[in-house]
Order: sequence, then C-alpha cells, then structure tokens
Amino acid sequence: MKKQTLQRALLASAIIAAFGPAQAQEIEAPQQVIVLGSRTQAKTALDTSVPVGLVNLKDMQSTGMQELGKVLQDLDPSFNFTTTFISDGTDIIRPATLRGLGPDQLLVLINGKRRHQQALVNVQQTIGRGSAGTDINAIPLSAIQSIEVLRDGAAAQYGSDAIAGVINIILKKGADLGQFSANAGTTSEGDGDTYSASIHKGFALGADGGYLNLSLEGRKRNETNRAGVDTARVDPPRVTQRIGDSNAKDAYLWVNAALPLSANGGEFYLFGGASKRKGDSGGFFRPAGDARTVPEIYPNGFLPNIVTTVKDASLAFGYRHELGGEWSLDASVNHGRSELAFHERNSINVSYYYEDNLRDSPLEADTGALKFNQTTFNLDFKGPVQVGGAPLYVATGFEWRRDGYEIVAGDPVSYQYGRTNNPGKLILDRFGGVAASGIQGFPGYTPSNAVDDARHNIAVYLDLERKFGEQVNVGAAVRHERYSDFGSTTTGKLSARWDPSPQVGVRGSVSTGFRAPGVQQKFYSSVSTNLNQDGTLTETLTAREGSAVTRAFGISPLKEEQSKNASVGLILRPAKNFSVTADLYRTDIDDRIVFSSVLQAEDGTCIDPVRCPIGALLVPLRVGQAQFFTNAIDTSTDGFDLTAQHTTRGAGSTLVLSGQLGFSKTEVKSRHSQSPVLTGEQLFDNAQVTLIERGQPRQHHVLAADYTTGPWNATVRANYFGKVQGQGFTPDVQTWNAKWIVDLTARYSFSKALSLAAGVNNVFDTYPTRWQASDTNPFPSLGFTHCWETCPFGINGRSMYARVDYSF
Repeated sequence: MKKQTLQRALLASAIIAAFGPAQAQEIEAPQQVIVLGSRTQAKTALDTSVPVGLVNLKDMQSTGMQELGKVLQDLDPSFNFTTTFISDGTDIIRPATLRGLGPDQLLVLINGKRRHQQALVNVQQTIGRGSAGTDINAIPLSAIQSIEVLRDGAAAQYGSDAIAGVINIILKKGADLGQFSANAGTTSEGDGDTYSASIHKGFALGADGGYLNLSLEGRKRNETNRAGVDTARVDPPRVTQRIGDSNAKDAYLWVNAALPLSANGGEFYLFGGASKRKGDSGGFFRPAGDARTVPEIYPNGFLPNIVTTVKDASLAFGYRHELGGEWSLDASVNHGRSELAFHERNSINVSYYYEDNLRDSPLEADTGALKFNQTTFNLDFKGPVQVGGAPLYVATGFEWRRDGYEIVAGDPVSYQYGRTNNPGKLILDRFGGVAASGIQGFPGYTPSNAVDDARHNIAVYLDLERKFGEQVNVGAAVRHERYSDFGSTTTGKLSARWDPSPQVGVRGSVSTGFRAPGVQQKFYSSVSTNLNQDGTLTETLTAREGSAVTRAFGISPLKEEQSKNASVGLILRPAKNFSVTADLYRTDIDDRIVFSSVLQAEDGTCIDPVRCPIGALLVPLRVGQAQFFTNAIDTSTDGFDLTAQHTTRGAGSTLVLSGQLGFSKTEVKSRHSQSPVLTGEQLFDNAQVTLIERGQPRQHHVLAADYTTGPWNATVRANYFGKVQGQGFTPDVQTWNAKWIVDLTARYSFSKALSLAAGVNNVFDTYPTRWQASDTNPFPSLGFTHCWETCPFGINGRSMYARVDYSF
C-alpha cells in the first residue's frame, strides 16, 4: 500500500501543479515550427488545421531510452511500441502503431520523404499480427533533430499507409554541429546491461551554406530474463525459458547533406544511412521426454536459439529549385531496403538423426531470409496563385513507386523430412512415431516458399489551401493512385480552421483513405512439416494469395483497405505561456487485411465432406493446418486526445508542466468471409478479435514536469498504460491491469559543451499483472510470469543509466 500511495501522491501533485496558478513571472514559450500536415507555409504546432505533435531533441534526451520506438512511446501517448519475446523475428523488429491501429496503417517519412517498410511479416500472436510496418528502430537517435507526429488520416495527402497518421523524422543539419555521447545502464535485477556510444559531426560544403552531417552510433544490450521456474516439464523444477529482451548488437551510419547553388537558387540534397542489428533470443523449451528431443545430444532437453540479423539501408537524393513568384520544384529519388536473415542454433532435425539409423544431424542452420526493397521517384511543385485578392496555396505532384519482395530458402536441413525430403519414406523417432522434420525453433523457408516479385504504382495529387480573412483557413486535397496488380483508387480530404480570437481556435477534418495490400502480404508464405493431431506427417502452411489452399477455400485476391476519418478539435491559449488542445476523432476501416485464424481439419476420419468441410479441403492438399491473409473485418476506432502545457520562467529558472491524455477504442464491427465453407467467426476467431480490440491500451497518458535552474535540469515523467487483454494461447481471456510507470532524470551542465545525466526508468519497479493460473492455463507452470502476446511497457522492471554528452 505504501508504494501505491506514493505513486498516487506524486501523480496528484503533478496534475495539481500543471493546472494550478503560476507563482513566477510568465513568459511566452518559444514557437515550435512544423511542416507536416500542410504543403504550404510552415506553421506552429498550435496553428494547424489537424493535430500535429512535435518531439524535440531535449525531450528525446530526457527519456533515457536508447531505441527510437521506446523514446516515442515514452513521449507521445498516441504511439505504441509493444515489447515482444518468443516471437521469432518480431523480437528484434517490434511493431510500432499510432492511435491503436495497425503497424502498416502508419506512414513514416524522413525529411518529408517516404520511408520504406520492413521485410518481416508479423506472423506470431503479437500486436500487428499479419502486418509489415516500418522498422522504426533502424533509425539512430544521434541523427535526429526532431520528430513531427500527424494524428489524422492523411492518405489523400501522402498516399497509402497513412490511415492512422504520419510520423516525419527530421535529421540534424548544419556545418557547425558536433557531439559525442555515451550511455551505460542496467536493470535492478542486474541484467540487461546496455552500452551505447555515438558521434555526430557536421562539415561545411562549399561557400554558400552547404553541409554534410555524419552520424555513427553503436549499441550493445544484454538479455533480460524474467522467466519463472518450470514445474511442468522438468524435475527438479528449474528455469528453462528465456523471457525478456533478447541480446542485441546494433550499428548505424547515417548522412544528411545539402549543397546550395547560389547562381540559380537551386540546391542538391542527399540523406540516408545503413544499419546492422543482430538479435539472439530463445524459442520454446523442448523437454527430455519430448519426441522432438534426442537424448544422446540433449539429455536434459534443449532450448532452441534463434539468431536474427537485420540489415537496413536507404538513400534519398534530389534537387530543389526556386522558380520565381514563390513557386518551387522538388525532384527526388529514394531507395530503401530491409533484410531479415534467420539462423537457428542449439537445435536438431530429428528426421535427419534417425533416418536409416545414421544418428547424425547438424545442430544449427541458416533458415532463410526475407527481403523488401522500395524505389520512389517524386516530382513536386508548390506555390501561391492569387484568387479573389488573396493567395491560394497550391501543391501538386507525381509519384512513381516500385515495391519488391523476396523470400530466400534456408539450408535443406532447416526444412527437410530426412535427407531426401520424401514424405513417403517412413522415419521413426525413438518412441516409434513419425520423426519430426526440419530444424527446431524456427523451421526454414522451403524452395516452394521462395519468391522474388514486385509491383509498381503511380500517383498524382493536388493540395489547395486558402485563408479567408484572418480567422478562417480551408484546405482540400485529392489523390489518385493506380497499382499494377489490383487497380486504382481516389481519396480526398477537407480541413478547416477557425480562430474567432487569438485565444480560441476550432479545427476539423474529414477524409477518405486507403491502404494497398503490402507486397509482403501478397507474396509471403511458409511451410513446415509437422505431426497433426492424429500423428500423421503433414504440412502446416501459411498460404499466399492465389495458392491452391486459398483457391480451395474460395478466398479472393487481396484488395485495398478503405477508410473514413473525421476529427474536430479545440485550441485554447488563455495565456501566453499556457495552451490546451482537445481533439475528438473517428476512423472507420472496411475490408481490413488481417491474418486468418489457424484452420485445422476436424477431428476424426472424414467420411462425409458435409460434416468436415475444412478437412475435405485440406487433406487432399496434404495440409493439416493453414492460415492466410484476407480482407476479413471492418473496424471502427473512436478516440480523444487532450494536451496541456504551462511554462513558468523566473530568475534563472524554467518550469515546464505538461499533460497528454490519450483515449482510443477499436472495435470489430463485422467479420465476413468470402469462403462458402468458412463463416466470418471461423475465419477470424474470438482470440484475434481480442487482440485487435484489447491488445493495445485504450488509455495512454503522459504527465511530465521539467525544471531547469542554472546548470541543473530535472525531469519527472509518468506514463499511464491502460489494461490490455489477450486469449491467443488459452481458452481464458487474460487481463493485464492498468499501470503507472514513473521515470526520473537529472542533468548537470559543466559548460555549454559538457553535461552529465543520470536517471531511473520505472522508479517504482512496476511489472505487468502476473499470469492468472487456472486449469486451462498452463503458462505459469511453464515459467511465464507476466504478459506475453501484448506487453505495452515490457517486463524488465526498474532500470538505471548514466549519460555523458560533449559538444564540439
């Protein structure tokens, strides 16, 4: 009770202080200029027609977080970055979402240019199951100057994937920049040691203000393990699982450059970078008595070890030119690629070992790779046209984009049933059953999964924005896109802003949007040969569009998601140093692309196809279980965002109090099936509905106080994560209760160049609710202590760190 009382007292004090009267001199806070959400003149964050948040460099440094995804989650309540473990590639590329929607419904820009997506498809029971979003952690913190977050549907302005909103990451620029930073941290459990270092340097190019910025960053993170004792599979009981953050090694090199041409008002620019990240995580433990274990090799059972290597690279270059009359053009080419390679260690192929009594099998293997690449060409024009005595700001342009996807098969031992991979050959394990095929933990991609395909699309857009007097601003946008594989679509948006006085503003927007099915969703497939419930060797298939399985079930090719978005907001500036914004919004999405539930043949021998329709389709195809992508659900998301900020400045001191309250609720309005065999409830079962509706917090609030006096700065920040639920692994719905997480940072500046910071994240050592033990829930007995399929703030508990920054 003492711990909870202290938390409540701290939070109540922060709220009272945030909205209480100022006791010191009130001075207007600096204006924050943003470019996202409008293609006209830059505006401040309080002057936009749609809600846009800005995260500055000081905010990012105050979190103590070392990953961009965690930094954004700590600062922006609309952003979610769920922790995952025992989830294959999702352990290293975690899903990033906005306003409770999917990872692939969020568009990420770098310096205003589209960022490529990740190669990984989230196929495990995690947030974003069936999606391939943007690998947000492939971008180093040392290269970032600020981040703009547009919380509004923007597909008509920026194209597919912008249903939930847009994040624009602005890179550092300038010739006089130089900074070295080093960070070291650990958890209160003594694990998860993290070390990072970065150096950023700007160089002058030419004599007209050109610059070249280079950022080099490296990070090493040791694993955390919060697994409990396994009482079900080993005797005497012991810890058998790795449950927590995986081992990780990350390296980044990024560049941002511009070269003005004073003779004609033009400018060449270039930016991008490369990163390599390596993760080391665990799968599910195989006990000694399991048929998939070979006692001569693993007498005590074994834990498969998955090593993932993520390589990411991008390069954008272009030319800007002033045309006169305030008009300008911007032509650019942007190429990016993402690659995720899998390697399995501490494993075995049981069918190899027992085949012909050879008693031999490799214990590790490459299990394949996923590759995504994207090339985008843009030609944009913008400028004013005089209409009715006032300027009408016009932006128009053309975009061509190519998306490619590739699956590379793994080593033969990673997927084969015996060395000949002949399912007609009988290979028996030590118990006399059919030996399991493939390497254990993460079976390899097979040659039948291998694919190398692509599609392209073209788009044209028109944005208009005009002020009517000093109080009213109206904007309109329309965008038409045509894809090479499924047709065309047109979307539009209207926005307006009314300021009846300098202290009051009203804003709103309505828009239509779309999201084209990703090439990952169109071309991804995987096959693993396993035993079904009858002990028969069969295949479990993740089937791609147009495959024999999807055709057998009558599943049509994927089509685009269609959305409607509406928002209305109020802006209040009762004083120069105090502002409040409140925004209501609704997003409806029809034909949302999701991963189906796992479909399995009915129990028993199928004699009458009417009584076992799933088995009648799967058995002839030698498939025991199947899942696939489909436009299966319609959803609605309602939300409310409230922000407030108060700045008080006195003699040599500044206190900034801020509060951000975020509420969002997603509901599955309907489940529908194109299949004559499957109902919508079979195609997308209740466990998947729970993950969509309750897997992300419906409430996420951020309260913060930042105080500076002389060389000292201190920040206290509290994040509230609402309860989440899941039922992907048991018949029961598991509930993980709402929690407050409080962070504290202190910084001392020895000079303008040198500063030292230290902090504690999760001061009160708060953990998610423990697993609820029951007769139908085996996970506590397997060593699972807290959450799994949805963990908004992780399970590491308290952590401490120290950081040094030196500018030169």
